[in-house]
Amino acid sequence: MKFTVAHLLEQLPAADALPVAKLEKALGLSLNPDKSQLRIALEGLSRLGVLVETEDGIQRRQDDTLIEARLRCSSKGFCFALREDGGEDIYIRDHQLNHAWNGDRVLVKITREGGRRRSPEGGVQCILERATTHLLAQVEQQDDRLLAVPLDDRLLTSVELPGSDASYLDPEKQSVVEVLLDRYPVAQFPPLGHVERRLPINGGEEADLDLLLTKHGLRQRPAAPRSSLKAPGEKDRTDLTALPTLVLSGWSGADAPILPAISLEDGEEGLRLWIHVPALAERFTPGGSLDLWLREQGESICLGRRWLPLLSPALSKAAAFRPGETQAAVSVGLRCNEQGELSDYRFALTSIKVDAVVDGSALQALADRKPKARTVPAALKPIKDQLPQLERLLEITTLLRQHRLESGSLELDLPRPSLDSLGDLCVPAPEERRQGWMVQLPEHQPTALLRELLILANRALGAHLCALGLPAIFAVNPPADGTEINEVAKAALGLDIPVELSDDGNAPAPRDLAATFAATDRSRVLQRQLSEVIPPIQLSTSAEGHLLAAEPAAYAPWCLPSLHYADLWNQQLLVLLLTEGKDRPSVRHKTRVDLASASCHGTIDWPLLTPTQLAELNQGRSDSMLQRLSGRARFAAEVEADLLAMAQARAAEPLVGQTLSGVISGVQSYGFFVEIPPSQVEGLVHVSSLKDDWYEYRSRQNRLVGRKNRRTYMLGDQVDVQIQNVDALRHQIDLAVLLPEGDEESGEDGED
Repeated sequence: MKFTVAHLLEQLPAADALPVAKLEKALGLSLNPDKSQLRIALEGLSRLGVLVETEDGIQRRQDDTLIEARLRCSSKGFCFALREDGGEDIYIRDHQLNHAWNGDRVLVKITREGGRRRSPEGGVQCILERATTHLLAQVEQQDDRLLAVPLDDRLLTSVELPGSDASYLDPEKQSVVEVLLDRYPVAQFPPLGHVERRLPINGGEEADLDLLLTKHGLRQRPAAPRSSLKAPGEKDRTDLTALPTLVLSGWSGADAPILPAISLEDGEEGLRLWIHVPALAERFTPGGSLDLWLREQGESICLGRRWLPLLSPALSKAAAFRPGETQAAVSVGLRCNEQGELSDYRFALTSIKVDAVVDGSALQALADRKPKARTVPAALKPIKDQLPQLERLLEITTLLRQHRLESGSLELDLPRPSLDSLGDLCVPAPEERRQGWMVQLPEHQPTALLRELLILANRALGAHLCALGLPAIFAVNPPADGTEINEVAKAALGLDIPVELSDDGNAPAPRDLAATFAATDRSRVLQRQLSEVIPPIQLSTSAEGHLLAAEPAAYAPWCLPSLHYADLWNQQLLVLLLTEGKDRPSVRHKTRVDLASASCHGTIDWPLLTPTQLAELNQGRSDSMLQRLSGRARFAAEVEADLLAMAQARAAEPLVGQTLSGVISGVQSYGFFVEIPPSQVEGLVHVSSLKDDWYEYRSRQNRLVGRKNRRTYMLGDQVDVQIQNVDALRHQIDLAVLLPEGDEESGEDGED
């Protein structure tokens, strides 16, 4: 079909019916076969109770028992539906999957409510959108059937291939194949597919990247639609080209997102900090073909040494900040008090000129420079004139970070490993938008400076758009579940870590727990446990608190529009406010209000935008769009995590057979995981390989304990292991623990 069920449902208004002819037009269906498929889909969805057909057209039935979710399966056959609304995960038994696969968007009906220690159970009623249209597999002959066995063992089925694909059989398993699905499983009929091409397993870094792109369906991305870009208007544009302006650059990969520029302005009212964001929203029509294409892309994705950009090449080239060139920007001027709190702000359409790009080597040279040194290091000579501005920026960001941390923001010392192939993936985004914690960074790292400034700018826009009642996309950071935090604290107590509980037995705040863990020799593994229970950042139509950014009321991201579409949406809204917002009730009123600053708050009792503009904005900022953007963010995170795991596995391959020292990073009933520096690759010591004793799993203490010799393997312990096997494609590393000489024999003697 030319459409998915999810796409069909997204076209339907929340309450009103939509005529079938308009639905066909919205889905782009002009041929009779496509229209017939739509009719079949509508009849099926009506039988399921998802839709109802009236005289006025098709309407979505309001049914609270049908829950939108995304399937997450394990290789053992356990599947959970992860709810789009953030509610409790729903357990799906294999016979209730109804041919849905891992990653599919589905409608689930709950069949059994959850209990205190039991998840609710349910069944898949409808598949909204398939996540897998093709897959990586190995071809196997089983009796008279030729099968593609997926490399991803979360896909709990094999795909039948035509006999002509027998040429792709590879007994030596030196290659894999890309399989395109021709038919998903229906009733008793299995899925069918055909081999598209062969890919080598050990072809080097570029071949690994090809495997990754193929696996995630990114090898051939849809091209941007043809559209003529508009030039930003010159009217009412503030000229800030005379201000010294810097770009703090942490990324160096090809097609990396455009980072904001920074200026400092001294005036009679004190120092004003300017954040300049590339002017993207003015260059195309909101709701047009290019905007819809950008919305569908959702995110830029880091592939290590290069990026899959969100922006089209023409848009990126037009908006990029280049030293010495005058460029259009959307800017905000900020002022803070001595405590690092935001006290004043003003938005503006501006023209700027970047004087220099400051990278990590320059900031490190500044950090290493002696306070009264007369000579300028070579790395600082190109930016000699900007050094005073850099030093002031360091003072400001230090103050902002201190205020953020004191307000409860969480930083964890969990950096990614420094592997050459990871490139920009080693450098976190300036403003973390996927996880509810930030990576601790050195003070003189470009991202460390930029993150504090962008957080302040996002807080300003959140406060402004919330006060004006405009339909922004807000980012919210809900507090962690107290029960889960308590479990982490109990795990630390089981390891004899002195965690101070409150009088009612509750654990400290995550920030305080992280500080306690940092003072121990098990800091990394405990902080990893803590990171896993911190809820991720969520996009919302409601203005709520954002603990990570120390913002209690409203937070609207807009400073990275070439990284996240949500930022681009908010920039579109801001530009619309600055260019077309009504600053007085009517032309008869002579007194205008300043829509660019907080001085207008509480003074406006008239619509700022026309009814048509507001209707289009509210329709565009739908729940389905936010869910799609959140899904794209999760997808980008999965791709980047896959790339990291592949790089770590490749780094482990030359170490097969070697003995290395690692740290136990997780303990389960079937064995324990060991993290091995410096690549931080994680491998499994299976309990069956522990020949010296029978080991019992004690979950509350995070340890395995031998019944006879009482030897323990505990979270955070140092152990010597030997790498026995590496499966780079599945990111699996098998380890064997090494016992002190004579220990294994003594264990066996004790059993006789």
